[in-house]
Amino acid sequence: MASQLLLLPNPFTKSVSAKIFFTGDYQGLNDLTLKRRSTQPTKVSNGFSLRAKATSRSTHNKSFVEIPKQWYNLVADLSGKPPPPLHPKTFQPIKPEDLSHLFPNELIKQEAAQERFIDIPEEVLEIYKLWRPTPLIRAKRLEKLLQTPARIYFKYEGGSPAGSHKPNTAVPQAYYNAKEGIKNVVTETGAGQWGSSLAFASSLFGLDCEVWQVANSYHQKPYRRLMMQTWGAKVHPSPSDLTEAGRRILQSDPSSPGSLGIAISEAVEVAARNEDTKYCLGSVLNHVLLHQTIIGEECIQQMENFGETPDVIIGCTGGGSNFAGLSFPFIREKLKGKMNPVIRAVEPSACPSLTKGVYAYDFGDTAGLTPLMKMHTLGHDFIPDPIHAGGLRYHGMAPLISHVYEQGFMEAISIPQIECFQGAIQFARTEGIIPAPEPTHAIAATIREALRCKETGEEKVILMAMCGHGHFDLTSYDKYLRGELIDLSFGEENIRESLSKVPHVV
Repeated sequence: MASQLLLLPNPFTKSVSAKIFFTGDYQGLNDLTLKRRSTQPTKVSNGFSLRAKATSRSTHNKSFVEIPKQWYNLVADLSGKPPPPLHPKTFQPIKPEDLSHLFPNELIKQEAAQERFIDIPEEVLEIYKLWRPTPLIRAKRLEKLLQTPARIYFKYEGGSPAGSHKPNTAVPQAYYNAKEGIKNVVTETGAGQWGSSLAFASSLFGLDCEVWQVANSYHQKPYRRLMMQTWGAKVHPSPSDLTEAGRRILQSDPSSPGSLGIAISEAVEVAARNEDTKYCLGSVLNHVLLHQTIIGEECIQQMENFGETPDVIIGCTGGGSNFAGLSFPFIREKLKGKMNPVIRAVEPSACPSLTKGVYAYDFGDTAGLTPLMKMHTLGHDFIPDPIHAGGLRYHGMAPLISHVYEQGFMEAISIPQIECFQGAIQFARTEGIIPAPEPTHAIAATIREALRCKETGEEKVILMAMCGHGHFDLTSYDKYLRGELIDLSFGEENIRESLSKVPHVV
Protein backbone atom coordinates (compact mmCIF):
# COMPACT_ATOMS: atom_id res chain seq x y z
CA MET A 1 0.00 0.00 0.00
CA ALA A 2 1.27 3.46 -0.86
CA SER A 3 1.66 5.77 2.09
CA GLN A 4 -0.37 8.97 2.09
CA LEU A 5 1.24 12.41 2.21
CA LEU A 6 -1.06 14.76 4.13
CA LEU A 7 -0.85 18.52 4.52
CA LEU A 8 -2.24 19.57 7.88
CA PRO A 9 -3.46 22.96 9.02
CA ASN A 10 -1.00 24.80 11.24
CA PRO A 11 -2.60 24.29 14.67
CA PHE A 12 -0.91 27.23 16.33
CA THR A 13 -1.56 30.44 14.43
CA LYS A 14 -2.76 31.65 11.07
CA SER A 15 0.12 34.11 10.88
CA VAL A 16 2.79 31.40 10.72
CA SER A 17 3.46 30.32 7.15
CA ALA A 18 4.97 26.93 7.97
CA LYS A 19 3.27 23.88 6.43
CA ILE A 20 2.97 20.60 8.29
CA PHE A 21 3.13 17.26 6.48
CA PHE A 22 3.00 13.70 7.67
CA THR A 23 3.26 10.42 5.84
CA GLY A 24 1.99 7.00 6.82
CA ASP A 25 -0.50 4.26 6.10
CA TYR A 26 -3.95 5.51 7.04
CA GLN A 27 -5.69 3.36 9.64
CA GLY A 28 -7.69 0.36 8.58
CA LEU A 29 -7.32 0.70 4.77
CA ASN A 30 -6.78 -2.50 2.83
CA ASP A 31 -4.11 -2.50 0.15
CA LEU A 32 -6.81 -3.35 -2.35
CA THR A 33 -7.70 0.34 -2.51
CA LEU A 34 -5.14 3.07 -3.19
CA LYS A 35 -7.12 6.24 -3.26
CA ARG A 36 -6.49 9.30 -5.36
CA ARG A 37 -6.59 12.40 -3.18
CA SER A 38 -7.75 15.80 -4.31
CA THR A 39 -5.23 18.60 -4.51
CA GLN A 40 -7.95 21.05 -3.49
CA PRO A 41 -7.93 22.11 0.15
CA THR A 42 -10.70 21.22 2.58
CA LYS A 43 -11.96 24.17 4.62
CA VAL A 44 -12.20 23.36 8.29
CA SER A 45 -12.64 25.35 11.47
CA ASN A 46 -10.59 28.47 12.20
CA GLY A 47 -10.01 29.13 8.50
CA PHE A 48 -7.42 26.39 8.05
CA SER A 49 -7.32 24.04 5.08
CA LEU A 50 -6.51 20.38 4.75
CA ARG A 51 -5.13 18.79 1.61
CA ALA A 52 -4.41 15.12 0.99
CA LYS A 53 -2.48 13.53 -1.88
CA ALA A 54 -1.73 9.96 -2.80
CA THR A 55 1.81 9.13 -3.79
CA SER A 56 0.66 6.57 -6.37
CA ARG A 57 -2.30 4.52 -7.53
CA SER A 58 -2.57 1.26 -9.45
CA THR A 59 -4.59 1.52 -12.67
CA HIS A 60 -5.50 -2.17 -12.29
CA ASN A 61 -7.18 -1.70 -8.92
CA LYS A 62 -10.77 -2.89 -9.46
CA SER A 63 -11.88 -1.49 -6.11
CA PHE A 64 -10.96 2.07 -6.99
CA VAL A 65 -13.89 4.25 -8.04
CA GLU A 66 -14.63 7.93 -8.00
CA ILE A 67 -16.47 9.17 -4.90
CA PRO A 68 -20.16 9.63 -5.79
CA LYS A 69 -21.23 13.27 -6.05
CA GLN A 70 -24.84 12.64 -4.97
CA TRP A 71 -26.73 10.80 -2.25
CA TYR A 72 -29.62 8.56 -3.31
CA ASN A 73 -33.16 8.94 -1.96
CA LEU A 74 -35.06 5.63 -2.15
CA VAL A 75 -38.39 7.33 -1.39
CA ALA A 76 -38.44 8.71 -4.94
CA ASP A 77 -38.63 5.21 -6.41
CA LEU A 78 -41.23 3.72 -4.07
CA SER A 79 -44.77 3.53 -5.46
CA GLY A 80 -46.15 3.32 -1.94
CA LYS A 81 -44.80 6.18 0.16
CA PRO A 82 -43.92 5.66 3.84
CA PRO A 83 -46.35 6.94 6.51
CA PRO A 84 -45.52 10.45 7.77
CA PRO A 85 -44.13 11.17 11.25
CA LEU A 86 -46.69 12.57 13.68
CA HIS A 87 -46.55 15.39 16.20
CA PRO A 88 -46.08 13.88 19.70
CA LYS A 89 -48.93 15.96 21.18
CA THR A 90 -51.49 16.39 18.39
CA PHE A 91 -50.84 13.08 16.55
CA GLN A 92 -51.13 15.07 13.30
CA PRO A 93 -48.55 14.84 10.49
CA ILE A 94 -45.47 16.79 11.44
CA LYS A 95 -44.80 20.14 9.75
CA PRO A 96 -41.32 21.45 8.89
CA GLU A 97 -41.60 24.20 11.50
CA ASP A 98 -42.26 21.55 14.15
CA LEU A 99 -38.69 20.29 13.66
CA SER A 100 -36.95 23.66 13.50
CA HIS A 101 -35.96 23.60 17.18
CA LEU A 102 -34.08 20.34 16.59
CA PHE A 103 -32.55 20.43 13.10
CA PRO A 104 -31.14 22.97 10.62
CA ASN A 105 -33.37 23.80 7.66
CA GLU A 106 -31.42 21.81 5.06
CA LEU A 107 -31.71 18.59 7.07
CA ILE A 108 -35.44 19.19 7.55
CA LYS A 109 -35.75 19.48 3.76
CA GLN A 110 -33.79 16.27 3.27
CA GLU A 111 -35.96 14.46 5.79
CA ALA A 112 -39.03 15.03 3.60
CA ALA A 113 -37.27 15.06 0.22
CA GLN A 114 -38.90 13.48 -2.82
CA GLU A 115 -36.00 14.03 -5.26
CA ARG A 116 -34.17 10.91 -6.41
CA PHE A 117 -30.68 12.37 -5.96
CA ILE A 118 -29.35 15.14 -3.72
CA ASP A 119 -26.00 16.82 -4.41
CA ILE A 120 -23.26 16.36 -1.83
CA PRO A 121 -21.74 19.76 -0.91
CA GLU A 122 -18.19 20.24 -2.12
CA GLU A 123 -16.99 20.92 1.45
CA VAL A 124 -18.36 17.55 2.53
CA LEU A 125 -16.84 15.74 -0.45
CA GLU A 126 -13.42 17.14 0.38
CA ILE A 127 -13.61 15.73 3.90
CA TYR A 128 -14.96 12.39 2.58
CA LYS A 129 -11.72 12.12 0.61
CA LEU A 130 -9.86 11.52 3.87
CA TRP A 131 -11.15 7.92 3.74
CA ARG A 132 -13.40 7.45 0.72
CA PRO A 133 -13.83 5.55 -1.47
CA THR A 134 -13.76 2.64 0.93
CA PRO A 135 -12.56 -0.78 -0.26
CA LEU A 136 -14.64 -3.66 -1.52
CA ILE A 137 -12.69 -6.76 -0.56
CA ARG A 138 -13.15 -10.38 -1.54
CA ALA A 139 -12.85 -12.61 1.54
CA LYS A 140 -10.91 -15.40 -0.17
CA ARG A 141 -9.33 -16.71 3.03
CA LEU A 142 -12.70 -16.98 4.73
CA GLU A 143 -14.07 -18.76 1.65
CA LYS A 144 -11.19 -21.22 1.88
CA LEU A 145 -11.75 -21.84 5.59
CA LEU A 146 -15.45 -22.53 4.98
CA GLN A 147 -14.70 -24.60 1.85
CA THR A 148 -17.57 -22.89 0.11
CA PRO A 149 -18.08 -22.32 -3.62
CA ALA A 150 -19.67 -18.97 -2.76
CA ARG A 151 -17.76 -15.77 -3.47
CA ILE A 152 -17.86 -13.45 -0.45
CA TYR A 153 -17.28 -9.71 -0.73
CA PHE A 154 -17.38 -7.16 2.06
CA LYS A 155 -17.61 -3.38 1.86
CA TYR A 156 -15.32 -2.12 4.62
CA GLU A 157 -16.12 1.18 6.35
CA GLY A 158 -13.58 0.87 9.17
CA GLY A 159 -10.98 3.13 7.60
CA SER A 160 -12.71 6.37 8.57
CA PRO A 161 -11.15 8.50 11.34
CA ALA A 162 -13.73 7.18 13.82
CA GLY A 163 -13.42 3.60 12.58
CA SER A 164 -16.96 3.10 11.26
CA HIS A 165 -19.54 4.25 8.70
CA LYS A 166 -20.92 6.92 11.04
CA PRO A 167 -18.81 9.87 9.76
CA ASN A 168 -20.66 9.53 6.43
CA THR A 169 -23.56 11.37 8.07
CA ALA A 170 -21.75 13.12 10.94
CA VAL A 171 -19.79 15.29 8.50
CA PRO A 172 -22.79 16.61 6.53
CA GLN A 173 -24.81 17.11 9.71
CA ALA A 174 -22.00 19.18 11.23
CA TYR A 175 -21.58 21.06 7.95
CA TYR A 176 -25.24 22.05 7.64
CA ASN A 177 -25.38 23.16 11.27
CA ALA A 178 -22.23 25.25 10.94
CA LYS A 179 -23.49 26.76 7.68
CA GLU A 180 -26.62 28.01 9.45
CA GLY A 181 -24.61 29.57 12.27
CA ILE A 182 -25.32 26.97 14.94
CA LYS A 183 -22.70 26.92 17.71
CA ASN A 184 -23.55 23.75 19.65
CA VAL A 185 -24.74 20.26 18.74
CA VAL A 186 -25.96 17.55 21.11
CA THR A 187 -26.52 13.86 20.60
CA GLU A 188 -26.72 10.43 22.15
CA THR A 189 -24.52 7.39 21.63
CA GLY A 190 -24.48 3.77 22.69
CA ALA A 191 -21.14 2.04 22.21
CA GLY A 192 -19.67 5.36 21.10
CA GLN A 193 -19.26 4.98 17.35
CA TRP A 194 -21.79 7.71 16.60
CA GLY A 195 -20.67 10.00 19.42
CA SER A 196 -17.03 9.79 18.35
CA SER A 197 -18.00 10.43 14.72
CA LEU A 198 -19.96 13.57 15.57
CA ALA A 199 -17.15 14.76 17.86
CA PHE A 200 -14.72 14.33 14.96
CA ALA A 201 -16.98 16.17 12.50
CA SER A 202 -17.73 18.95 14.98
CA SER A 203 -14.02 19.56 15.49
CA LEU A 204 -13.61 20.20 11.75
CA PHE A 205 -16.34 22.85 11.67
CA GLY A 206 -15.67 24.59 15.00
CA LEU A 207 -18.82 23.32 16.73
CA ASP A 208 -19.12 22.52 20.43
CA CYS A 209 -20.36 18.96 20.85
CA GLU A 210 -22.07 17.39 23.87
CA VAL A 211 -22.84 13.68 24.05
CA TRP A 212 -25.04 11.58 26.33
CA GLN A 213 -23.66 8.04 26.28
CA VAL A 214 -25.63 5.04 27.52
CA ALA A 215 -24.30 4.55 31.07
CA ASN A 216 -23.45 0.90 30.65
CA SER A 217 -21.24 1.66 27.63
CA TYR A 218 -19.84 4.83 29.21
CA HIS A 219 -18.31 2.73 31.99
CA GLN A 220 -17.46 -0.39 29.96
CA LYS A 221 -15.88 1.36 26.95
CA PRO A 222 -13.70 4.22 28.23
CA TYR A 223 -11.66 4.48 25.04
CA ARG A 224 -14.63 5.53 22.92
CA ARG A 225 -15.31 8.19 25.53
CA LEU A 226 -11.68 9.28 25.36
CA MET A 227 -11.92 9.51 21.56
CA MET A 228 -14.86 11.89 21.91
CA GLN A 229 -13.03 13.96 24.49
CA THR A 230 -9.88 14.04 22.36
CA TRP A 231 -11.94 15.60 19.56
CA GLY A 232 -13.26 18.16 22.06
CA ALA A 233 -16.67 16.77 23.04
CA LYS A 234 -18.23 16.80 26.50
CA VAL A 235 -19.51 13.33 27.42
CA HIS A 236 -22.08 12.43 30.10
CA PRO A 237 -23.31 9.01 31.23
CA SER A 238 -27.02 8.60 30.57
CA PRO A 239 -29.27 8.77 32.51
CA SER A 240 -27.76 11.89 34.08
CA ASP A 241 -28.92 14.47 36.60
CA LEU A 242 -28.44 17.24 34.01
CA THR A 243 -31.90 16.85 32.45
CA GLU A 244 -35.44 16.36 33.66
CA ALA A 245 -35.69 13.14 31.64
CA GLY A 246 -32.53 11.75 33.22
CA ARG A 247 -33.54 12.73 36.75
CA ARG A 248 -36.90 10.94 36.37
CA ILE A 249 -35.19 7.73 35.33
CA LEU A 250 -32.63 7.91 38.16
CA GLN A 251 -35.37 8.54 40.68
CA SER A 252 -37.15 5.34 39.69
CA ASP A 253 -33.95 3.32 39.13
CA PRO A 254 -30.71 4.83 40.55
CA SER A 255 -28.66 2.02 38.97
CA SER A 256 -30.26 2.23 35.52
CA PRO A 257 -27.86 0.95 32.82
CA GLY A 258 -29.41 3.44 30.42
CA SER A 259 -30.66 2.98 26.87
CA LEU A 260 -30.47 4.83 23.58
CA GLY A 261 -34.08 5.92 24.10
CA ILE A 262 -33.18 7.57 27.41
CA ALA A 263 -30.04 9.21 25.98
CA ILE A 264 -32.06 10.58 23.05
CA SER A 265 -34.56 12.10 25.50
CA GLU A 266 -31.76 13.90 27.33
CA ALA A 267 -30.12 15.27 24.18
CA VAL A 268 -33.45 16.36 22.66
CA GLU A 269 -34.42 18.11 25.89
CA VAL A 270 -31.21 20.15 25.88
CA ALA A 271 -31.60 21.08 22.20
CA ALA A 272 -35.21 22.14 22.67
CA ARG A 273 -34.44 24.60 25.48
CA ASN A 274 -31.39 26.29 23.88
CA GLU A 275 -31.78 28.38 20.74
CA ASP A 276 -28.11 28.09 19.74
CA THR A 277 -28.14 24.29 19.99
CA LYS A 278 -29.36 21.63 17.56
CA TYR A 279 -29.77 17.89 17.87
CA CYS A 280 -27.96 15.34 15.68
CA LEU A 281 -29.00 11.71 15.22
CA GLY A 282 -26.77 8.87 14.05
CA SER A 283 -29.40 6.55 12.60
CA VAL A 284 -33.15 5.99 12.03
CA LEU A 285 -34.17 9.24 10.29
CA ASN A 286 -34.44 9.60 6.51
CA HIS A 287 -31.70 12.19 6.13
CA VAL A 288 -29.26 9.94 8.00
CA LEU A 289 -30.04 6.97 5.75
CA LEU A 290 -29.73 9.28 2.74
CA HIS A 291 -26.16 10.28 3.65
CA GLN A 292 -25.15 6.65 4.11
CA THR A 293 -26.14 5.68 0.55
CA ILE A 294 -22.70 6.79 -0.56
CA ILE A 295 -21.70 3.28 0.58
CA GLY A 296 -24.00 1.48 -1.84
CA GLU A 297 -23.39 3.92 -4.69
CA GLU A 298 -19.66 3.22 -4.48
CA CYS A 299 -20.25 -0.49 -4.11
CA ILE A 300 -22.37 -0.79 -7.26
CA GLN A 301 -19.48 0.65 -9.27
CA GLN A 302 -16.98 -1.62 -7.54
CA MET A 303 -19.05 -4.76 -8.12
CA GLU A 304 -19.27 -3.83 -11.81
CA ASN A 305 -15.49 -3.46 -11.90
CA PHE A 306 -15.19 -6.98 -10.51
CA GLY A 307 -17.71 -8.24 -13.06
CA GLU A 308 -20.00 -9.47 -10.28
CA THR A 309 -23.67 -9.11 -9.39
CA PRO A 310 -24.68 -9.96 -5.82
CA ASP A 311 -27.13 -12.79 -5.23
CA VAL A 312 -27.40 -12.04 -1.51
CA ILE A 313 -26.79 -8.74 0.31
CA ILE A 314 -26.40 -8.95 4.10
CA GLY A 315 -26.10 -6.22 6.72
CA CYS A 316 -26.63 -5.79 10.44
CA THR A 317 -29.48 -3.64 11.69
CA GLY A 318 -29.93 -1.65 14.89
CA GLY A 319 -31.38 1.68 13.85
CA GLY A 320 -30.57 0.74 10.26
CA SER A 321 -28.24 3.37 8.79
CA ASN A 322 -25.43 1.00 7.78
CA PHE A 323 -27.85 -1.50 6.28
CA ALA A 324 -29.73 1.19 4.35
CA GLY A 325 -26.50 2.75 3.17
CA LEU A 326 -25.43 -0.42 1.40
CA SER A 327 -28.80 -1.85 0.37
CA PHE A 328 -30.90 1.11 -0.80
CA PRO A 329 -28.99 1.74 -4.07
CA PHE A 330 -29.21 -1.99 -4.80
CA ILE A 331 -32.96 -1.93 -4.12
CA ARG A 332 -33.17 0.78 -6.79
CA GLU A 333 -31.43 -1.52 -9.24
CA LYS A 334 -33.75 -4.33 -8.17
CA LEU A 335 -36.80 -2.16 -8.84
CA LYS A 336 -35.41 -1.40 -12.31
CA GLY A 337 -35.13 -5.13 -13.02
CA LYS A 338 -31.34 -4.98 -13.41
CA MET A 339 -30.69 -7.51 -10.64
CA ASN A 340 -32.65 -9.54 -8.12
CA PRO A 341 -30.60 -10.07 -4.95
CA VAL A 342 -32.01 -11.36 -1.69
CA ILE A 343 -31.55 -8.48 0.77
CA ARG A 344 -31.25 -9.71 4.35
CA ALA A 345 -31.16 -7.67 7.55
CA VAL A 346 -29.60 -9.31 10.61
CA GLU A 347 -30.42 -8.20 14.14
CA PRO A 348 -29.50 -9.51 17.61
CA SER A 349 -31.82 -12.01 19.28
CA ALA A 350 -31.66 -9.74 22.34
CA CYS A 351 -33.11 -6.74 20.46
CA PRO A 352 -35.22 -8.10 17.57
CA SER A 353 -37.31 -5.14 16.44
CA LEU A 354 -37.91 -6.39 12.89
CA THR A 355 -38.49 -10.05 13.68
CA LYS A 356 -40.47 -9.72 16.93
CA GLY A 357 -41.54 -6.08 17.22
CA VAL A 358 -44.82 -4.60 16.01
CA TYR A 359 -45.21 -2.21 13.08
CA ALA A 360 -46.78 0.77 14.79
CA TYR A 361 -46.39 4.45 15.57
CA ASP A 362 -44.05 4.88 18.53
CA PHE A 363 -41.78 7.50 20.05
CA GLY A 364 -38.13 7.55 19.10
CA ASP A 365 -37.15 8.19 22.72
CA THR A 366 -38.13 7.05 26.19
CA ALA A 367 -39.62 10.33 27.43
CA GLY A 368 -41.88 10.84 24.42
CA LEU A 369 -40.28 14.09 23.25
CA THR A 370 -39.65 13.06 19.64
CA PRO A 371 -42.18 12.78 16.81
CA LEU A 372 -44.10 9.53 16.54
CA MET A 373 -42.74 7.34 13.75
CA LYS A 374 -44.31 4.32 12.03
CA MET A 375 -41.69 1.65 12.59
CA HIS A 376 -41.04 -1.83 13.85
CA THR A 377 -40.68 -1.29 17.58
CA LEU A 378 -40.16 -3.17 20.81
CA GLY A 379 -41.66 -0.24 22.72
CA HIS A 380 -39.94 3.03 23.61
CA ASP A 381 -39.43 1.86 27.21
CA PHE A 382 -37.37 -1.12 26.07
CA ILE A 383 -33.97 -1.45 27.77
CA PRO A 384 -31.67 -4.24 26.53
CA ASP A 385 -29.91 -6.44 29.04
CA PRO A 386 -26.53 -4.90 29.97
CA ILE A 387 -24.78 -8.21 29.28
CA HIS A 388 -25.77 -8.01 25.61
CA ALA A 389 -22.36 -7.38 24.02
CA GLY A 390 -23.22 -7.13 20.35
CA GLY A 391 -24.40 -3.54 19.99
CA LEU A 392 -27.55 -2.77 17.95
CA ARG A 393 -29.55 -1.86 21.07
CA TYR A 394 -32.17 0.58 19.75
CA HIS A 395 -35.83 -0.22 20.42
CA GLY A 396 -37.05 0.65 16.93
CA MET A 397 -36.09 0.21 13.30
CA ALA A 398 -35.72 3.14 10.88
CA PRO A 399 -39.18 4.00 9.52
CA LEU A 400 -38.00 3.78 5.91
CA ILE A 401 -36.45 0.35 6.46
CA SER A 402 -39.59 -0.74 8.28
CA HIS A 403 -41.66 0.41 5.30
CA VAL A 404 -39.41 -1.38 2.80
CA TYR A 405 -39.65 -4.53 4.93
CA GLU A 406 -43.44 -4.29 4.96
CA GLN A 407 -43.38 -3.87 1.16
CA GLY A 408 -41.51 -7.16 0.81
CA PHE A 409 -38.27 -5.81 -0.68
CA MET A 410 -36.11 -7.38 2.04
CA GLU A 411 -36.13 -10.05 4.74
CA ALA A 412 -34.88 -10.17 8.32
CA ILE A 413 -33.43 -12.72 10.74
CA SER A 414 -32.05 -12.56 14.29
CA ILE A 415 -28.92 -14.33 15.52
CA PRO A 416 -27.72 -14.90 19.13
CA GLN A 417 -24.50 -13.25 20.20
CA ILE A 418 -22.32 -16.33 20.76
CA GLU A 419 -22.73 -17.40 17.14
CA CYS A 420 -21.91 -13.84 16.11
CA PHE A 421 -18.63 -13.79 18.03
CA GLN A 422 -17.74 -17.24 16.74
CA GLY A 423 -18.05 -15.84 13.24
CA ALA A 424 -16.07 -12.75 14.19
CA ILE A 425 -13.16 -14.88 15.38
CA GLN A 426 -13.20 -16.84 12.12
CA PHE A 427 -13.26 -13.59 10.17
CA ALA A 428 -10.45 -11.99 12.19
CA ARG A 429 -8.23 -15.06 11.88
CA THR A 430 -8.66 -15.26 8.10
CA GLU A 431 -9.19 -11.69 6.86
CA GLY A 432 -7.14 -9.95 9.57
CA ILE A 433 -9.77 -7.39 10.58
CA ILE A 434 -11.27 -7.48 14.07
CA PRO A 435 -14.91 -6.52 13.50
CA ALA A 436 -16.94 -4.23 15.71
CA PRO A 437 -19.62 -6.19 17.61
CA GLU A 438 -22.36 -4.84 15.33
CA PRO A 439 -21.18 -6.35 11.99
CA THR A 440 -20.49 -9.69 13.68
CA HIS A 441 -24.21 -10.29 13.06
CA ALA A 442 -23.71 -9.82 9.33
CA ILE A 443 -20.64 -12.05 9.43
CA ALA A 444 -22.56 -14.84 11.17
CA ALA A 445 -25.37 -14.62 8.61
CA THR A 446 -22.84 -14.60 5.77
CA ILE A 447 -21.19 -17.74 7.14
CA ARG A 448 -24.60 -19.41 7.36
CA GLU A 449 -25.28 -18.56 3.70
CA ALA A 450 -21.82 -19.67 2.59
CA LEU A 451 -22.22 -23.03 4.34
CA ARG A 452 -25.60 -23.52 2.64
CA CYS A 453 -23.80 -22.96 -0.67
CA LYS A 454 -21.31 -25.63 0.39
CA GLU A 455 -24.19 -28.08 0.84
CA THR A 456 -25.97 -27.18 -2.41
CA GLY A 457 -22.93 -26.45 -4.57
CA GLU A 458 -24.29 -23.01 -5.53
CA GLU A 459 -21.70 -20.43 -6.50
CA LYS A 460 -23.57 -17.47 -5.08
CA VAL A 461 -22.07 -13.99 -4.81
CA ILE A 462 -22.56 -12.77 -1.23
CA LEU A 463 -22.10 -9.07 -0.45
CA MET A 464 -21.73 -8.11 3.20
CA ALA A 465 -21.73 -4.74 4.97
CA MET A 466 -18.68 -4.53 7.21
CA CYS A 467 -19.41 -1.26 8.99
CA GLY A 468 -16.42 -0.87 11.32
CA HIS A 469 -13.51 -2.29 13.29
CA GLY A 470 -13.64 -3.47 16.90
CA HIS A 471 -10.39 -2.04 18.25
CA PHE A 472 -12.25 -0.23 21.04
CA ASP A 473 -14.67 -3.09 21.73
CA LEU A 474 -12.18 -5.70 22.88
CA THR A 475 -13.86 -6.15 26.26
CA SER A 476 -16.66 -7.94 24.39
CA TYR A 477 -14.11 -10.23 22.78
CA ASP A 478 -12.52 -10.78 26.18
CA LYS A 479 -15.86 -11.96 27.56
CA TYR A 480 -16.34 -14.29 24.61
CA LEU A 481 -12.82 -15.75 24.81
CA ARG A 482 -13.24 -16.29 28.56
CA GLY A 483 -16.51 -18.12 27.97
CA GLU A 484 -18.49 -15.48 29.89
CA LEU A 485 -20.94 -14.51 27.13
CA ILE A 486 -24.40 -16.03 27.24
CA ASP A 487 -27.12 -15.97 24.61
CA LEU A 488 -30.06 -13.73 25.34
CA SER A 489 -33.52 -13.92 23.83
CA PHE A 490 -36.53 -11.66 23.87
CA GLY A 491 -39.40 -13.83 25.08
CA GLU A 492 -43.14 -13.41 24.60
CA GLU A 493 -43.64 -12.10 28.14
CA ASN A 494 -40.95 -9.49 27.60
CA ILE A 495 -42.56 -8.49 24.32
CA ARG A 496 -45.99 -8.00 25.88
CA GLU A 497 -44.58 -5.90 28.71
CA SER A 498 -42.37 -3.81 26.43
CA LEU A 499 -45.15 -3.13 23.94
CA SER A 500 -47.78 -2.23 26.54
CA LYS A 501 -46.89 1.49 26.42
CA VAL A 502 -46.77 1.89 22.64
CA PRO A 503 -49.20 4.73 21.83
CA HIS A 504 -52.49 3.82 20.21
CA VAL A 505 -52.77 5.91 17.07
CA VAL A 506 -55.96 5.67 15.01
